[in-house]
Amino acid sequence: MKETLIFILQSLVDVPTNLSVTETQQEGKIILSIKADPSDIGKIIGKSGRIIRAIRDLIKIIAVKHNQYVDVVITENDEPQS
Repeated sequence: MKETLIFILQSLVDVPTNLSVTETQQEGKIILSIKADPSDIGKIIGKSGRIIRAIRDLIKIIAVKHNQYVDVVITENDEPQS
């Protein structure tokens, strides 16, 4: 799932070298945290949050196939944003 998320995000951002996705386990679920260049955060979120919502939905569909629960968050300055 992490690789799929990275693939999707790299096609959206202008500075893919500053893109990173970290995977952590917390309370029985997987949390994928996205860090990107500040100029690319808006592209990842999209208008009214449509892009990040679609990305989250896609990753959650993949997770269900593997009987897992995944949450995708954007972190900026080490602070998670929903």
